[in-house]
Amino acid sequence: MLGKLAHIGFDAILITAFLAGIKRSTGLTPALSKVPNKDVRQMLRSYLEFGEYAFDFAVVFFGRSPSFERKH
Repeated sequence: MLGKLAHIGFDAILITAFLAGIKRSTGLTPALSKVPNKDVRQMLRSYLEFGEYAFDFAVVFFGRSPSFERKH
């Protein structure tokens, strides 16, 4: 049971980081204004903000790794 929860949590982080990457590269973001419940909308906003944090963390982590290089 704990393993399945960890797997779902990791998948949720990957999805929100993926959405953050899309936002950064294209400007596209989910239309949260169409979510009628303000509490759910706030929860989704927090989830997406966590994705931004996870994305930034991954960029810094991989940017410091000798296994990755920056191409311009």
